[in-house]
Amino acid sequence: MSVFNKLVVITLPFVPKFIVYLFAKRYIAGPSLNDAISAIKDFNQKGIMATVDILGEEIEKKEDAFSVVEEYKNVLAAIDKHQLDSNISVKPTHLGLKIDKEFCYSNIRSLVVEAQKYNNFVRIDMEDHTCTSETLHIYKRLRGEFTNVGVVIQSYLRRTIDDVNQLTELKANLRLCKGIYVEPRQIAYKDKDIVNLNFQYALEKLLTHKCYVGIATHDEKLVWHALMMIDRLKLQKDQYEFQMLLGVTEELRDFLVSAGHRLRVYVPFGKHWHAYSLRRLKENPSVASYVIKHIFFKN
Repeated sequence: MSVFNKLVVITLPFVPKFIVYLFAKRYIAGPSLNDAISAIKDFNQKGIMATVDILGEEIEKKEDAFSVVEEYKNVLAAIDKHQLDSNISVKPTHLGLKIDKEFCYSNIRSLVVEAQKYNNFVRIDMEDHTCTSETLHIYKRLRGEFTNVGVVIQSYLRRTIDDVNQLTELKANLRLCKGIYVEPRQIAYKDKDIVNLNFQYALEKLLTHKCYVGIATHDEKLVWHALMMIDRLKLQKDQYEFQMLLGVTEELRDFLVSAGHRLRVYVPFGKHWHAYSLRRLKENPSVASYVIKHIFFKN
C-alpha cells in the first residue's frame, strides 16, 4: 500500500459526509426503499436482474434485528407489488448472528418462508472468517427444507475447496466471489493469482456438478474464463448468471447483457450508507485515493 493510500485510510473517519457521499452515490441506490425500487426498475428495463441489500451489520440488540426482518419483508412485498425481477441478500450479523446463532437462523428462516410466498429467493451473504462456518451451517439447515435459498463462497479463503466439495452434494445455489474482507494469511490467500486460480477451480467444479452459480466478478480475465467454461460445458443461459456491484464495471456488464447472458446487480440501500461507504473505502484504499484526488486535484 502506498504512503498516500495509507494516509487516506487513516484520515477517512474525518472526511465530511458530503465528500463521502460523492463516492457513495454511485455505489448505493439511496437511503430509502423507493430509491432501490427506482434503481431496480431501470435495470429491469435493460434486461438486468437485481438483488437488494439493506445496509447494516453487526446488530447488537434483538429488537434491531426484528426491525431488519420487517424491513426485508417490506422489500419482498414491494418487489412483488412492482413486479420486479429481483431477490434479496441478507447478512447474518445484520440479523443477529453475533447475538445468538439460533436467533439468527430463525430470522433468516422467516425471510425464506416469506420469500417463498412470493416465489422469490434469499441469498445469505458471506462476511468475514469469524462468520463463515456458522453461515454455511445456517444455509445447510435451510437447504434441507427449502429450495429458494442460496449462500456465498469466497475464493480467497483457504477452506473454499473443502466447502465446495460439500456444497456440490446439495446442488447448492451459490454466489462465487473473490472476497473483500481483510483476513490473516493463515485464513486467506494473499497472492492475487492464487485467488483467481482458486476462483476458476471452484467455478469449474460447481458448474460440472450442476450447481447454479452467480459468477460474481468485475475481473474481465475471470469473466473470459467463465465464458470459455460455459461454452465448453455447453450450458444453457438459465444454468448460471453473472453478478456485479452497483456502479462498477458498467461497460463490461453491458457487454455480457448484450451477448444474452443473465446478469444481476447488487443494489444496496439504507440509512447506514455512510458506515458502509467508509468500510468499502478502507478495504479499497486505491479507490478512496482516486476519489479524493478527483475531488481536490482535478484540473
